Amino acid sequence: MFWKELSPEEERVIVRGGTEPPFSGEYTDHFEEGTYICRRCGAPLYRSEDKFHSGCGWPSFDDEIPGAIKRRPDPDGRRTEISCASCGAHLGHVFTGEGFTPKNVRHCVNSISLRFLPAAERIVLGGGCFWCTEAVFRRVPGVISVTPGYAGGFVPHPTYSQVCEGSTGHAEVVLVEFDPRQVSLREILEVFFACHDPTSLNRQGNDVGTQYRSIILCSSDLQREEVEAIVREVSRRFDRPLMTEVELLKDFYPAEDCHFRYFERYPDQPYCRLVIAEKLRSLSGLLG
Repeated sequence: MFWKELSPEEERVIVRGGTEPPFSGEYTDHFEEGTYICRRCGAPLYRSEDKFHSGCGWPSFDDEIPGAIKRRPDPDGRRTEISCASCGAHLGHVFTGEGFTPKNVRHCVNSISLRFLPAAERIVLGGGCFWCTEAVFRRVPGVISVTPGYAGGFVPHPTYSQVCEGSTGHAEVVLVEFDPRQVSLREILEVFFACHDPTSLNRQGNDVGTQYRSIILCSSDLQREEVEAIVREVSRRFDRPLMTEVELLKDFYPAEDCHFRYFERYPDQPYCRLVIAEKLRSLSGLLG
């Protein structure tokens, strides 16, 4: 995590919980496709598809990137304050019941608390337990967000217990959003093939089952062509055939909240300490 040096006005809002004047922020009427990140630490907070025009004078969103926002009662005793879950930067307030959108939620955010990144590229990757793959890709420079979830199967809106039973067809995966100006698709896949054994069928270490299979789910036909070319090249480095499936993404279902940032929240849990921490150490040359 980086911490940007703040101007006096940024510090007034972000650190001391102030509010910028209405209709004065650069993102109030901004609707370009991309991702809004924390101005202080760079953590991804909101996606452009969740932004709407409320007429309130500040940027409005009806959803957040899972795990990105913390809520707490405002000192005024009437409102709910929202802040960056990564660094605690003050963002604004969240309101419900106003009826602006079907989600019936409005995150009222100060523009000065945000920075905007143009549209990111997305790819879904499965290489064993998503606690591990999430921890790995959160450390890749140029990656904007990593969302653990389920994909590749046939059961809509599966639960973790259903996927673990192996009856849904889904794999444990991560949705990786990255800025192609900072990290290429090839570099993303280099990390992917380094962080698991792609020659192992339906197994990674002690995790056994189709939910742990090696799989790449592409967001477009063009991306799939590029992925398939890279996979053919990578396969020459291995003594055994790759078991990695390459398909077009149909549906992605985010995992339950308890699985987000699992390694960060439970570093002393045995799997985190013995498996994930060791994996991160072995990949230190590829990660930031």
